[in-house]
Amino acid sequence: MKIIFGSRRHHYLARVSVFLIMAVFIAGMAGCDGDGYTPPSKDLEIRTWYDLDDVRDNLEGSHILMNDLDSTSPGYQQLASPTANGGMGWQPIGDWDAEFNGTFDGQGYKIRDLFIHRPGVPEEEIVGLFGRVGEGGRIKDIGVVSANVTGFVIVGILVGSNLGHVSNSYSTGSVTGTEIVGGLVGDNEGPVSDSYFIGNVTGDLDAVGGLVGGNDEGTVSNSYSTGNVTGTDGVGGLMGGNFYGTVSNCYFTGSVTGEGIVGGLIGDNEEGTVSNSYSTGSVTGTDRVGGLMGGNYGTINNCYSTCIVYGEKEVGGLLGRNTDTVSNSYSTGSVTGNEAVGGLVGVNQESVSASYSIGNVTGNEDVGGLVGLNRFDGVVSNSFWDIETSGRTYSDGGTGQNTTEMKNITTFSGAAWNIITVALNETNPAYIWNIVNNITYPFLSWQP
Repeated sequence: MKIIFGSRRHHYLARVSVFLIMAVFIAGMAGCDGDGYTPPSKDLEIRTWYDLDDVRDNLEGSHILMNDLDSTSPGYQQLASPTANGGMGWQPIGDWDAEFNGTFDGQGYKIRDLFIHRPGVPEEEIVGLFGRVGEGGRIKDIGVVSANVTGFVIVGILVGSNLGHVSNSYSTGSVTGTEIVGGLVGDNEGPVSDSYFIGNVTGDLDAVGGLVGGNDEGTVSNSYSTGNVTGTDGVGGLMGGNFYGTVSNCYFTGSVTGEGIVGGLIGDNEEGTVSNSYSTGSVTGTDRVGGLMGGNYGTINNCYSTCIVYGEKEVGGLLGRNTDTVSNSYSTGSVTGNEAVGGLVGVNQESVSASYSIGNVTGNEDVGGLVGLNRFDGVVSNSFWDIETSGRTYSDGGTGQNTTEMKNITTFSGAAWNIITVALNETNPAYIWNIVNNITYPFLSWQP
């Protein structure tokens, strides 16, 4: 250790003191905004709506919700009620210029009665409890209950636009917007896991979904939505559009209504991957309407739909139009349309394998028990439909079997399916397909 004596020591300490004073001054200047000093980011314990509002000034902190918030909590009338902010309600936390990159831990508590009404404000085109969550943002263990949210574009109850990670969270209520509208998240580019939405979603244009409006290279897993979803194009019970994203272990139950590219689970699957997922309820549209998806331009594996499907053209129990790969999947709901109507797929332009359908099929032109219209060298292999329950002896691809044959393992093992016989109410997850021989149709071993 170097020892400094006498005046040299005093001179050294003086220089250190000046340096520290300058450092504090510079740090203070860095923390100033146009109006003066801005407090540094800090971690908040949230007990009131006022505390929640303070998160917008601490976008990189680690915040914890300490109790439920509702219409009786301090700050509700001023910040989140139908009369707050001139009738616009809650101002979303985070925007294009200042993303939320902190952590918000709800600890299992609920935020109730959230009101947002910002339908015609283009400059506020990301709407939700959180507007924009950046890549570093984490939102977990929170429920947003009985919410009423209206926005313009990119609208969700919990998050408008998500690049971060949303987990173990849910929302209930109603959400309305023009396009890219979801019950939980409007536009998703990050992981969403173990989450759900219950309620009604309404959009005027594209990418309208029960859980997520548009999934852009994001990952959605172990999640579901239930309720009513209404839009125009790219409308789905779980998500409106899946663009290069991954969806697994998800489901939807309820009703979906739209015009073009409408599906029970996903409206439009653009080069995305969807597996171990299903839909149940009803789907109504005009063009490219399917029980699971309206249009598939990606990969579907180990999925099924029991939806009742109504459409005009390119209508299928599983898919309205397939232009990529479908395997190990099935549909059971009835299908009604006019042109290009199939029990499994309305129009196939690529590959369908190891799949089946059993629903009743009704249509006028290009109608098939399994596939309505197979074109552009599309391939249908090792796939079947029930000629009795479908009411159709013809399909543009696949093999028709009677009900007895469709419940016999030899029909499928003879086509090289990965299938095994199990006892009633049992499953064998070592195989893709299980069947209770001569009693049930084949079912996927992961099914609940």
